Amino acid sequence: MRKSYAVLGSGRFGSNVAKELYESGADVILIDRNPDIINRMSEYVTCAYCGDIGDTAFLKEAGVAYADAVVIAFAELEPAILAVMTCKELGVPNVIVKAKDEVSGEIFLKVGADKVIYPEKEAGLRLAHVLLSNGFLDFFELSDTVSMVEMLPKKEWVGKSLKELNLRKSHHINVIAIKEKGDVKAFIDPDMPLREDCALIVTVHNKDLKKLRN
Repeated sequence: MRKSYAVLGSGRFGSNVAKELYESGADVILIDRNPDIINRMSEYVTCAYCGDIGDTAFLKEAGVAYADAVVIAFAELEPAILAVMTCKELGVPNVIVKAKDEVSGEIFLKVGADKVIYPEKEAGLRLAHVLLSNGFLDFFELSDTVSMVEMLPKKEWVGKSLKELNLRKSHHINVIAIKEKGDVKAFIDPDMPLREDCALIVTVHNKDLKKLRN
């Protein structure tokens, strides 16, 4: 059974979330107050509606109550608070809200949001980690304690196998995939020597990031 999502707000962030979910095979309901945006986005989602996100009857009629998750993706604080409360009132099991700062994020959690994300903070964090290390290609914080890093192998790793390197013991990282020429291989031969042009996708405890960068 396909997952169903509702995205409330279709700015740059909301539009990208909606498109990616739809292209990945999910049913996506998009709601925005701007009819021009709705007309432009209608071909990229399952259903697109123009209306008041604070209107409980409207959201229910649009099918928001049946979504597996709702992403609230607009900047205005008061409408976002109302949207969180309305979605929880409708019984949505997972309400995710975009927040601009920690204060608004705390407010969203207090009124019932299940998860708060900070796109600008997360983008800045990713960029900082990539800049701090010549070997990092990308960076994602999975939680407060664990991150996922896409990185080039260190010079001393090239030509050696994962079995020889035992990176879990020496660097406290877990290699979950290898990326070569755009192809991601999740099933890794532990005896295969690493090439300098491959990328490792690893999970690492945040406390060990500094050691991994050096």
